[in-house]
Amino acid sequence: MLAEWWIAYYWPFVGKDPIRQCPQAQSGSNVTSDMAFRPALTSLRQAWESATSTISPSAEGFVVRSELRITRHHAAYPPPVLTAYTQALKAITKTLSMPIRYAGSASQQWSIFPKPCPFAAMPEHTTLVPGTQATDVCVRIDAALWQSFCQMTLWIEALCLHEWCLLSETVQPADGYDRGTIYRLLTARPDNRRPLTWERHQIDLLLLEGMTFTCPWTQKTLTQHRPYDLDHLIPIAVYPTNELWNLIPSNPAFNQHTKRDRLPSAAMLARAQPQLVLAYRQYATTQRLQRALHEDVALRFSLPTLAANEFPETVTTAVINFVEQLALARNSPRF
Repeated sequence: MLAEWWIAYYWPFVGKDPIRQCPQAQSGSNVTSDMAFRPALTSLRQAWESATSTISPSAEGFVVRSELRITRHHAAYPPPVLTAYTQALKAITKTLSMPIRYAGSASQQWSIFPKPCPFAAMPEHTTLVPGTQATDVCVRIDAALWQSFCQMTLWIEALCLHEWCLLSETVQPADGYDRGTIYRLLTARPDNRRPLTWERHQIDLLLLEGMTFTCPWTQKTLTQHRPYDLDHLIPIAVYPTNELWNLIPSNPAFNQHTKRDRLPSAAMLARAQPQLVLAYRQYATTQRLQRALHEDVALRFSLPTLAANEFPETVTTAVINFVEQLALARNSPRF
């Protein structure tokens, strides 16, 4: 998961005009790479742009991360993209071992984080991040430190990006990028250019069968003959994900002109709760949507094994709590 986020953040640094991350040095007849995973990430960006027939913007790495985490989307991309993605993750994971090992001290190993170990060797009392797989090697973080990260996420990110920009500026050639340009690249966020064709098709089939949805914000009924938007509860600009729990049919006018890139307030979430439950219950009426919803929920939330009739309500509660936590942590505008 850490490597996935590195793909997102380092994406703009491996474009047509690479952005260095340390001074160039001579090693024999070769000039050393400024980051060990640059070749692998560059290959991934080239494969992605070839497959999508576009020159990807600086924030495209977040789209790549979101798309390739979702099982049904992952399978739709050509082998060169998937192979390059796997190789990039491997290269970045190898690089990650050093900052984890020497965090807090250049001379003392594992002073902040214990040595990573396989999932099966984690202590029984450890809480796993949702989406952890049995084959994963895991980084264990002290509970108090994790809580501090969660509470201070906005400020930690801001400070890291600030220092990152200052460092990057010092290692560019004379005609290279300045800190302002680097900052704009690092803070760019994607728009939702992906059409969500599969998801809309599945919901269109439900509407053709006579099912109805209710817009969670306006309470308007959405039927086969009424246009709808597939609304991101958490906007792409705030948290890039096309996971199914985050996609709800809604009134187009409200979504496009009132909600836009804002998060719902606590009052709006409370009002929307019955409509969210209804949407998740409707999704569960088809095998394809039900499987997709369960897969996407497992990526994001740690839920107990539930009876089918309990799942929609439990997912709704988890989603509402997640939106609240995100709004507070990110200090996001709300409607």
